[in-house]
Amino acid sequence: MNLGSQPGEGSKKKSGSAFGRVARYTAVRIFTLFVTIIIGVYLTIMIANMGGYVDEIMRGEIRERITMQVVANPANKNLAPDARNKLVQEKVALEEERLGLNRPLAVRSLNYLSNALTLNLGRAINMTSDSGSKQVRLIILERLPSTLLLMGTANLFLFFVSIFLALGLSRRYGSFWDKLIITLSPTSAAPPWFYGIFLILIFAAIFKVLPFGGMVSAPPPENPLDYTLSVLEHLILPSSALIISAIFISIYNWRTFFLIYSSEDYVEMAKAKGLPARDIESRYILRPTLPTIITNFALLLIGLWTGAIITETIFQWPGLGRTMYRAIGLYDTPVIVGSTIIYAYLLALTVFLLDFVYALVDPRVKVGEGN
Repeated sequence: MNLGSQPGEGSKKKSGSAFGRVARYTAVRIFTLFVTIIIGVYLTIMIANMGGYVDEIMRGEIRERITMQVVANPANKNLAPDARNKLVQEKVALEEERLGLNRPLAVRSLNYLSNALTLNLGRAINMTSDSGSKQVRLIILERLPSTLLLMGTANLFLFFVSIFLALGLSRRYGSFWDKLIITLSPTSAAPPWFYGIFLILIFAAIFKVLPFGGMVSAPPPENPLDYTLSVLEHLILPSSALIISAIFISIYNWRTFFLIYSSEDYVEMAKAKGLPARDIESRYILRPTLPTIITNFALLLIGLWTGAIITETIFQWPGLGRTMYRAIGLYDTPVIVGSTIIYAYLLALTVFLLDFVYALVDPRVKVGEGN
């Protein structure tokens, strides 16, 4: 007699199949993200090296520097021209070997890639940290707090204020403030440094109420409270430039996004039932849009790492953006690649975790289905 399956057997099979699906999805996702990182970092290495052109510049600088050293050395004044040239060539060859310039570009680029993927960031070519070290890791870590302070202050303020104001505008579609935001949204086409120049001109040069740039007064105050107040004073202009540049288009984008969900049938039905506006927003507008809000917030957090290259340079803000600007100008490939690989890992990790976060906040999303 066939008694059928035992109680709980079906649930075990379902649980096992779900676990297998998630495991396969995780493995495939990790592999594809890692391949993407490899391609992105390798392209960064080649672009930063300009296809080998930076190596030629470095070889020229090495030859010029060593030639001047040999000529300026009193011990070499009596050498014949041929002997002097031979000495220069020997020293140039040793320096190129030390820097790895004697190997083919393809080999060196793969070596750069291997070191970058293992976070062996190596030594900078021209740049140094405040302590005098050429370790790329120390150069980045010294500049990171300044960038996190500036970008965190501006972007977190921008994110939460934009959502709050956009929700209000979505309730007042067609009002004066709604039309004003639509009118001002094209002003965000100008980059932050553009507004930064005008802010410096107005508040630092004309009214003289705020500093031109830097992160703290010189000499730095010894009192911790005075030091903090000095940092906050220097933070006002660069953070304001970042906020003004993006605030109107950000409010406009979120306002349009909320309006789309506000026009759904289930929202109209909730209004017809007489539910309070706050309940309608929290249950029927914010909850369905939560995955998008979380995605934007997560990308905002890892975007703090990049800094604002030109804005930080204009305000002499000692962050990663200004460091990247200097690295590009000095052809310092290790610093460029080091900053890029860390950002790539952060981005890949964020994209990977977001898939699971979506499943937690939205029951309709099943991890691994359809893959």
